[in-house]
Amino acid sequence: TSGHMIWIGDRTRQPDHAHVEYCRGIKNPLGLKCGPSLTPDGLLELIDLLNPENEPGRLTLIARFGADKVAEHLPKLVRAVQKEGRSVVWSSDPMHGNTIEAAGYKTRPFDRILKEVQTFFEVHRGEGTHPGGIHVEMTGKNVTECTGGARAITAEDLQDRYHTHCDPRLNADQAIELAFLVSDLLKKSHTVQHKQAANG
Repeated sequence: TSGHMIWIGDRTRQPDHAHVEYCRGIKNPLGLKCGPSLTPDGLLELIDLLNPENEPGRLTLIARFGADKVAEHLPKLVRAVQKEGRSVVWSSDPMHGNTIEAAGYKTRPFDRILKEVQTFFEVHRGEGTHPGGIHVEMTGKNVTECTGGARAITAEDLQDRYHTHCDPRLNADQAIELAFLVSDLLKKSHTVQHKQAANG
């Protein structure tokens, strides 16, 4: 198989294992999932392996902590990368760290997804860095795989239209709701940046 951008999972990012070794030998843009067990020193080691030339656009760091852990773990990683002058793109995966089981189904509470995205933006605003993107699993179909959202999908509703063959996805309404949140957060970030530029 092939792909434009290949990423290394949070559970397969050991520096001396096959995924890192394979990815460091290809020229594609790379993603690296960063979860709660990743230390600043561990991240810097991986950056050195995957992007030794510090090439802009080569490496995207995909934060996937879970809504309750992102504020604790992300700032120290961002600071370490900034301090060492490493060129990376920061992205948020608010899906994988918020997976739970409810009524016998694997699901993701939409409010936790929103919270992780919001906290991701807040951390970058606080650190003076740029939130570069989000990574979500979604469908345009009216599925019931993630709880919550404007239609208030409950655990009992999951069985109605749970069609995924792998992980639970946002449905069309939830994806649009998330897009509006991201739009508001981007506007807020740009407003802060313009004020900072004007002051100095």
